[in-house]
Amino acid sequence: MDVDPTRLRREFGGTDGEVRVVARQAGDLLDSGRLGADRGHELTAEEILSHLRDAPAGSSPVERWNWWMGALEIAYGGYEQFTIRADGSVDG
Repeated sequence: MDVDPTRLRREFGGTDGEVRVVARQAGDLLDSGRLGADRGHELTAEEILSHLRDAPAGSSPVERWNWWMGALEIAYGGYEQFTIRADGSVDG
């Protein structure tokens, strides 16, 4: 299951690079199995987009992703490695 970068950009704007790195991090998160273990089930691409929609209006795709990762970090711990730095690189 992949999060489609084209759909990310259509819904949240951003540059090609931003949506590419968010889509890649979403795939890495799902591949890690961490989210499924913490929540009791794996999320679908649609559910991931739903969580990104909950971020403050006007946020970029990267800001939305990091907002969600921050919420997961507070709730479960261990999600900081999936955040995206300002230069577009990942922490993990």
